[in-house]
Amino acid sequence: MGSNDSKAEVESLLRVLPPVDFCFLYGSALHPNNHDRSKSIDFILGVSKPLEWHAQNLLLNRGHYVSSIMRLFGPQLITGVANGIGAGVHFNPYVNWGDKMFKYGVVRLHDLIKDILHWERFYLSGRLQKPVHILVDTLDLEDVNSVNLRAAVSAALLLLPTKFSEEDLYAKICSLSYTGDLRMLFAEDKYKVKKIVRGQFDSFQSMYKPFLEEYEGKELLRFSSSSNHEEKIISQDSSLSAARALVSSLPQTIRSQMATKLGAIGGDVCELAIRSREEGAKCMQNILRRKVMVSSARQAVSGLLAVGAVNGMRYVGRKIRKAWES
Repeated sequence: MGSNDSKAEVESLLRVLPPVDFCFLYGSALHPNNHDRSKSIDFILGVSKPLEWHAQNLLLNRGHYVSSIMRLFGPQLITGVANGIGAGVHFNPYVNWGDKMFKYGVVRLHDLIKDILHWERFYLSGRLQKPVHILVDTLDLEDVNSVNLRAAVSAALLLLPTKFSEEDLYAKICSLSYTGDLRMLFAEDKYKVKKIVRGQFDSFQSMYKPFLEEYEGKELLRFSSSSNHEEKIISQDSSLSAARALVSSLPQTIRSQMATKLGAIGGDVCELAIRSREEGAKCMQNILRRKVMVSSARQAVSGLLAVGAVNGMRYVGRKIRKAWES
């Protein structure tokens, strides 16, 4: 099944949901080589007032809420669990529509924008660093996301050696939001990153081309062809000044945390506090790993509460089986 088919099916489902301000399709349904119609189609919905949205959706689509407790106590519990325990997203999985199964997550727009710009939870911002199909965008968040993409390039470059392939770059970008994810330890396909990059290489190229050209113009990157001329080899300036320039493109929240860990006075001169490229890269990596670990753990608990014990074990069992098969 092609991604255009998935888009059409999601658009069909959107017509029976309350109005949303933002919607993007993500995951395996986007892979051009994915022909497994049994797989769930996953998408995220951004809404301005989740409490009101869920109240309306419970009237329209009560069956989408798997947990009887969620249905009983309504939008207050749904949003309370998502925000107080989870990473700000409530997921409705196992939604049957037509001949397909869907999973959709609902997030408050304000929280989504904060994560895109500041990597506050590094949850949905990580998803938006990978190829997605945006179906609804009333606030032009695709443009806002360019800040997230530039920061992702900078973070990946800090973690890469002086020379690397274009595929290495996209794999490093893709892995940023998986490093520390508890699911990757036991319940995910260990080749997931490689499959995502190779399955959507052209999409990664088109997403990140403007930022690579920008960094080439700043002489932070140089491009050359490999011996087989099929893939670009990228060389980067590995100097301390280049590292500081990359750090300056990271979100302010990350820079402040780095500055604190590196002992900068006032917590606002992170670039100057970096004494070596390796120190800066390691410091940033530790901060991102902890963010992903906390968000993935919180979302896992929230997800189990949202779907109930039986369905939760069903989901975990499927993930573990996929990990073993890989």
